[in-house]
Amino acid sequence: MKSSIFHSDFKTEIIAGITTFLAMSYIIFVNPQILGVTGMDKSALIAATCIASGIGTILVGLVTNTPIAMAPGMGLNAFFAYSLVLGEKIPWPTALGIVFLSGLLFLLLTLAGVRAKLVAAIPRSLIFAISVGIGIFITFIGLVNLGLVVKNEATLVAMGKFTPTVMIGLIGLLVMVVLEFKKIKGSLLIGIFVSTLIALILGKIGLPSQVFAFNVNLSPVAFKLDILGALKWAFFGAIFALMFMDLFDSLGTLVACSHKAGITDRENYTSVINRLLGLDALATMIGAVLGTSTTTAYIESGAGIEAGGRTGISAVVTGILFFLGLIFVPLIGIVPAYATAPALIMVGFFMIKEIVNIHFEVTEEAFPAFIIIIMIALSYSISSGLALGFISFTFLMIFSGKIKEVKLAMWAITLLSVLFFII
Repeated sequence: MKSSIFHSDFKTEIIAGITTFLAMSYIIFVNPQILGVTGMDKSALIAATCIASGIGTILVGLVTNTPIAMAPGMGLNAFFAYSLVLGEKIPWPTALGIVFLSGLLFLLLTLAGVRAKLVAAIPRSLIFAISVGIGIFITFIGLVNLGLVVKNEATLVAMGKFTPTVMIGLIGLLVMVVLEFKKIKGSLLIGIFVSTLIALILGKIGLPSQVFAFNVNLSPVAFKLDILGALKWAFFGAIFALMFMDLFDSLGTLVACSHKAGITDRENYTSVINRLLGLDALATMIGAVLGTSTTTAYIESGAGIEAGGRTGISAVVTGILFFLGLIFVPLIGIVPAYATAPALIMVGFFMIKEIVNIHFEVTEEAFPAFIIIIMIALSYSISSGLALGFISFTFLMIFSGKIKEVKLAMWAITLLSVLFFII
């Protein structure tokens, strides 16, 4: 079965789907570790991650016929856990309600065509700065989970001791770096596996009572979202921040992957992108109902595309593999935080590469970008970093005499950012 339109065949699509799954399956281990700090049940989170990823990815394959995979987004899950729940002391059911409403807002803006105006209003340097800032933030979380960075009363943070668990994690990190250098697919997953295996051999963790599970229990997190509790003016800034982050995360991923997959050559390219963005929003809403943070398109889809994936068949294969991951919930549950921490560090490394696209020679763009990067990391709040960056950009444009270049949508974003701090 071969398609002259997409230059692919069934066997290639199967291989591409498996490749994409290997490249992004680390999320099954990492997402529950991040969201677990909120007090949510880890086993249920593993199941929710698998199901949300499976549903979102299969929907993309069937509805758009594209090789794009979806899963709970890195950075977005950190915002949920560390900014909303731990930082702002919002109960996790209410935070899930915020995620659901952000997905609904994203969907409505996409259908109304407002999305394009928001994207056009933000300078590209600021968009890339968001990725860099979140990358540093995720790296910091990874270093803390690993135990390499610890709290210090005098200096706030300091380097931790090289304990056995830290060394196990560093071995996993080394494996990931070497495999990534050699361009071997699934490098993060393999690194997590190596660290967990060493921890098991050294007796740092024990084997689960059962390896397979066929009675997955989602009840501790599924259908627990509190939408009415999230419908407060005080939470609008958080809803907008989540929607905004998902908007640029998904748009950048979809454009990059579409170009690689040749989707940009299709006559209905614009329609396909709009449907993908709509599904991205829908997947977020479904994920919130199931009990996980914002679900979005994954740049790791590019691994499958490089392997020849051109149609929705590869996405369906990836989605099915996520569902199969449900069987191994008990085994996944024993993976320690210091084994998944290196994956966070590597994801941060991937995201920080976008810094080369920031126009540092243009001060009115470079300084706000700098503020976004620094304040996301040092304030331990993605939303605060974004808001400060947008406000500083608008003020710099005013004082540099370029007020007419500030688009109406940017004024609206700046106003929302100011209200975020006031509220």
